[in-house]
Amino acid sequence: MKALPVGTDALLVEVASGEEAQALLADLLRRRAEGSLTVREIVPAARTVLLDGLSDPARLAAELTSRPVPPVPPRTAGTVEIPVRYDGPDLADVAAHWGVPEAEVARIHADAEFRVAFCGFAPGFGYLTGLPARYEAPRRSTPRTSVPAGSVALAGPYTGVYPRPSPGGWQLIGTTDVVLWDPTREPAALLAPGTRVRFVPVAPTGPAT
Repeated sequence: MKALPVGTDALLVEVASGEEAQALLADLLRRRAEGSLTVREIVPAARTVLLDGLSDPARLAAELTSRPVPPVPPRTAGTVEIPVRYDGPDLADVAAHWGVPEAEVARIHADAEFRVAFCGFAPGFGYLTGLPARYEAPRRSTPRTSVPAGSVALAGPYTGVYPRPSPGGWQLIGTTDVVLWDPTREPAALLAPGTRVRFVPVAPTGPAT
């Protein structure tokens, strides 16, 4: 573990893996909740955690780097379920990359239990881990100029759901009607770091008859 100073009252803590970053995040959030850590913001990323608003960053840096990364905490109750239609335009490409039929992509993805590793890119966008490493998917060689809101997508080891229309280079495997970001809701973001997520397959919506 490395702890790098950022400005006068922040630290960027680097660890070796996404799993270690999630474990460190859980430990820091626990310490803040119990009152043994005073910090304004805790912001996780792929393999780092930023702590902003520290009174004594040097002391905390010495403490963190003198001990091992804490173990991943046990899973807690409560899972956000996201209904998804596996009808994305890149479903066939992902199936070919995985070497499975298209229907198997939906089964594999829906059978996994995901956890939000960190958030970023756009308000409400969570980077979800949970698929086995053999099912990583490459980004598209040519990004799309506009990806519809609600698109369920894969890139590398992550799954994500686009909270609003935006450019993107992830592989689109499905769509959902769930609102990921609503400024009138409390909290506005449906997903937060550490949240457990499952995707629930639903039938594609057909044309009206």
